[in-house]
Amino acid sequence: MTLESKIMPVEGYDVHCWEGGNGFPVLMLHGVGPGTSIMGNFEPVMEPMAQRYHVLAADLIGFGASARKAHEPYFDVDLWVRQGLALLDKLPGDEFGIAGHSMGGALSLKIAAADNRVTRVMTSSTVGTSYTLTGALDAFWSLPADRDELRAAMSAMVYDPAAVTDAMIEGRWNLLAQDGYDEYFGSMFGGDRQRYIDAGEVTDAEFDALNDRGVNIAMIHGTDDHPCPADLTSAKLSERLHNATVTMIENCGHNLPREYSAEYLRTAFKLFG
Repeated sequence: MTLESKIMPVEGYDVHCWEGGNGFPVLMLHGVGPGTSIMGNFEPVMEPMAQRYHVLAADLIGFGASARKAHEPYFDVDLWVRQGLALLDKLPGDEFGIAGHSMGGALSLKIAAADNRVTRVMTSSTVGTSYTLTGALDAFWSLPADRDELRAAMSAMVYDPAAVTDAMIEGRWNLLAQDGYDEYFGSMFGGDRQRYIDAGEVTDAEFDALNDRGVNIAMIHGTDDHPCPADLTSAKLSERLHNATVTMIENCGHNLPREYSAEYLRTAFKLFG
């Protein structure tokens, strides 16, 4: 395996990453949800990416094998942006790309707007606009009581529920079953969940920064993404991003890197070279 598991300190937290490969450096960031991790979102595409690029794929603070935040709010977009910026400093070279999924896509755009070294961004199934919270996303951001509830929530994230395997359920459930994580996750997504969508909104200043620098942006989104519909997210974002292209994938739900790995990699290879 090209990728190596590592722990990197960021603001006093142990951040778990997978790093490896050579070539153009790419930071990879996952979305947020019950038991989510970098492997949970990107596992089928990470090794092919590392065979072509220098990949640094990180678990966000509070997810996967990274440390949990010490105090509320646990849903902290500003912290995750700072985490991304700190991880860029650990990459070689002076020009970077970022690949972000779902909320990780919004984080990628925000990080790129804040750091002149980022010249290319790829988003999959991204958020980044303020749209009305969908029922599918509201359910996914609810703490599942058992594996059956987790499977139901995850099935709404894909076009074909058969794509949700027993191994995927067990992987996420094992993370949720960690001591105290149910309380942590419940607090992270407590209250009105609309505010978590709004927290990821790309600002006017961030649009300006991305456009002024001519950052190349490739957006890929499924036509059947019910939690984060493309017409409310990627399509709206692209209207304000001068150098953005949008690729729509038919019969694809929210978990695009897993559902259509070949199409994901095709877009990544075109953007990152």
